[in-house]
Amino acid sequence: MASLFRDRGLGESKRDMGSSRTPVSDLVSPFGELGCNLSCSELRETAYEIFVGACRSSGGKPLTFISQSERGIAEKMEKTLSVSPSSASPSLQRSLTSTAASKMKKALGLKSLKNKESSPSKSKRPVTVGELMRVQMKVSEQMDSRIRRALLRISAGQHGRRFEQMVLPLELLQQFKASDFPDPQEYEAWKMRNLKVLEAGLLLHPHLPLEKSDPSAQRLRQIIRAASEQPLETGKNTESMQVLRSAVMSLACKSFDGMAADVYHWADGCPLNLRLYQVLLEACFDANEETSIIEEVDEVIELIKKTWPVLGLNQMLHNLCFSWILFDRFVATGQVENDLLFAADNQLAEVAKDAKATKDPIYSKILSSTLSSVLGWAEKRLLAYHDTFHPGNIESMESIVSLGVSAARILVEDISHEYRRRRKEEVDVARNRIDTYIRSSLRTAFAQKMEKADSSRRSPKNRLNPPPVLSILAKDISDLASKEKEVFSPILKKWHPLAAGVAVATLHACYGNELKQFMSGVTELTPDAVQVLKAADKLEKDLVQIAVEDSVDSDDGGKAIIREMPPYEAESMVANLTIEWIRTRVDRLKEWIDRNLQQEVWNPRANKENFAPSAVEVLRLADETLDAFFQLPIPMHAALLPDLMIGLDRSLQQYISKAKSGCGTRNTYVPTLPALTRCTTRSKFQGVWKKKEKSQNFQKRNPQVGTLNGEDTFGLPRLCVRMNTFHHLRTELEALEKRLVTYLRNAESANGDVAGGVENKFELSIAACQEGIQQLCEATAYKLVFHDLSHVLWDGLYAGDTASSRIEPFRKELDANLEIISSTVHNRVRSRVITAIMKASFDGFLLVLLAGGPSRCFTRQDSQIIEDDFAILKDLYVCNGDGLPEELVDKASTQVRSVLPLFRAETESLIDRFRRMALESYGSSAKSRLPLPPTTGHWSPTDLNTIMRVLCYRNEDAASKFLKKTYNLPKKL
Repeated sequence: MASLFRDRGLGESKRDMGSSRTPVSDLVSPFGELGCNLSCSELRETAYEIFVGACRSSGGKPLTFISQSERGIAEKMEKTLSVSPSSASPSLQRSLTSTAASKMKKALGLKSLKNKESSPSKSKRPVTVGELMRVQMKVSEQMDSRIRRALLRISAGQHGRRFEQMVLPLELLQQFKASDFPDPQEYEAWKMRNLKVLEAGLLLHPHLPLEKSDPSAQRLRQIIRAASEQPLETGKNTESMQVLRSAVMSLACKSFDGMAADVYHWADGCPLNLRLYQVLLEACFDANEETSIIEEVDEVIELIKKTWPVLGLNQMLHNLCFSWILFDRFVATGQVENDLLFAADNQLAEVAKDAKATKDPIYSKILSSTLSSVLGWAEKRLLAYHDTFHPGNIESMESIVSLGVSAARILVEDISHEYRRRRKEEVDVARNRIDTYIRSSLRTAFAQKMEKADSSRRSPKNRLNPPPVLSILAKDISDLASKEKEVFSPILKKWHPLAAGVAVATLHACYGNELKQFMSGVTELTPDAVQVLKAADKLEKDLVQIAVEDSVDSDDGGKAIIREMPPYEAESMVANLTIEWIRTRVDRLKEWIDRNLQQEVWNPRANKENFAPSAVEVLRLADETLDAFFQLPIPMHAALLPDLMIGLDRSLQQYISKAKSGCGTRNTYVPTLPALTRCTTRSKFQGVWKKKEKSQNFQKRNPQVGTLNGEDTFGLPRLCVRMNTFHHLRTELEALEKRLVTYLRNAESANGDVAGGVENKFELSIAACQEGIQQLCEATAYKLVFHDLSHVLWDGLYAGDTASSRIEPFRKELDANLEIISSTVHNRVRSRVITAIMKASFDGFLLVLLAGGPSRCFTRQDSQIIEDDFAILKDLYVCNGDGLPEELVDKASTQVRSVLPLFRAETESLIDRFRRMALESYGSSAKSRLPLPPTTGHWSPTDLNTIMRVLCYRNEDAASKFLKKTYNLPKKL
């Protein structure tokens, strides 16, 4: 067996470095570095020596208690140790109780090995605890025999001293020489190991701090340094060993009070003692099954605890070390045995009790270091648990979370001074840690999904029509949230009641940041923007649903989590973008209207329908805008259609308003009535006066004409084109309103929109068309009668001699213009405009009779001529049944027909009627002086002003005298 150790030098043995069963951990020991080159095998050999020595001295008598006769017996026993390695230690000789279930394993939650007999080393299975420990620590029988032989020799030379009252490496160096080893190399390695242990325990990590000038420490350093250059001669009586012993004992016997120590301090300095104890505890793991703890762990631990006096340990440090050993073994063996993690967590429960029970600063430092290492390892996985855990290892997640939370609780609650200063109920360590893990891992997972979505967008299948990254991401995040809810949240909910809620709130915030950044660069409604916003809206609904379901049983009903999820307002953003799209389209239409109306000439020959080409274009633009609106991939057509309709309606109203601008109204063309004068028989034939009246008394209001093409812009044909245009607009807009119903039905079936009602109408523009047609009919009529035909109406009809200036010239020109209008205006508008001309001509006829100025005067005999002329005028519109309906003409002529009898009445009768009506109107004040009746324009036989005007134009002295006496009216202007 010695050949197994021949290659062992100052470092690791080849066996230790190459064994497949040697655990390899990525953890750094929390106990600290030794600062010397003691290998794992050297630490194990030293630990085994301490273990055997401690167990031998654990009986009722001290190790050194041996009689002279027994000393001789011991020397004889040395010769048989190579055959029988057992000594007289009852602890090591205790038989193994393999059939008894381990209480410790049960307490830790570890399973017992059911088929222990199937072990490969069945035939060589140890039968005692001592033998089991030797096998577990990989100590050869030869080495074990040498240790026991040395302990026998030491016990023979000691005088009543206990094991902890000796420095074992020093004693061993005194017991053996080179001749005690079969191989010089093995001897040198053994000797240097013991010197390095002395260096570690007395110089590098002493129990008490050393003074820099301590002579014993300086002497020991010199001895160890010299031994590496020149072999140190070992043995009891050598001079070098005497010097070594003097230095070692001086250092090992130091105590806090300066008195001789009751226990020698050579292996109880930290971290040497913890590393040695770690090696001993690792022997609890089955040498053939590195993830399993041996069934005899209760008995082994009981014996290992006997090393506490030498190593300066206690139950608290044991609990902490054992927790670390379990955890470290789980990590070192590939994290495949979840029971080890579970056991480590259970053991931490004992550590938590210890931490609360002591304020020892040294223990607290070791505890903090150990728990920080455990927590650091756990959090490295939990802060990105989506990368760490999958269906194959999800079971270990709960144990890792529990372990991490346990470590964090102890660190915060029992070590953190800040926590002690605050009220404990203010800090929920577990919930805070889980909250941190969830948010951190979800942020990491989100970033990974973001990269994946970007790659997916650039994939060959999406090359032609790549979807926006955020729409892909929204689907991935929704899937991630579902996985979180189903897989991870049930585990994390044990420590955080709103685990799923925190997760989706984190994802909501992450996606919200990306969405905000994306939307900051969106200035108009694009397919990508709409696709992203629709995806965001669906994602938000999914996340909120998970949060609501997760918080049903929470104290606040999930209000805190929901507050963490301010709405994306995706629908609002779509609506705002759509409204902006509508505004842009409407503004564009308004600009087009302004530009094209300036170029429109209202040419009746532009097309066969005689309406403006600009109307065709404006309708096309409105139709295209509506079609484009319903092509927008938005879910709210019906809700936003009123905004578009209002914009289009106002734009079309603007077109109509500008189209009729400058065309004038009825009042534009009605002349200003001349001042009243009285008439005499002479005035009837004064031609000079008549000429003067033409220039002064029949001044007409100037029409509000435009300036593009002079008055011709508002000539009759062009006015008719405008009327046709308004009629065409109205007809087409009514048809477009009907098509809107189909648009809305399609949108409703596609998006679940609720179709709009009466608000989706071109109310303003259709009403403007109606009003525009009416206004243009009247403007055309009064322009024709009072402006275009003024030369035959105002200047000709009844001017001078009534009989020689009758209606026929006016009728002929009127008839010719009616032909032009009838051939130009649309047949659905024709009756309206001719009716308006009829009314205007009737009004003009009355104005000539009642306000024609001093050039006109009538006798009672002229009344028949006037009545005949009016009948001719009426017949023009009836046109033998081919014109306007006779009842319509009769109705329109009612006013004229009611006034004409006044021209037939006697003058005295008219004066009496006037006086009587004045007295009725003005009362007793009219007896002294009659007030001048105002001109109302509502001509009727019961109107004082109408009767007075008939008297003004009555060619009789009685009328003239009455007007002069009553109102002092002049004969001329």
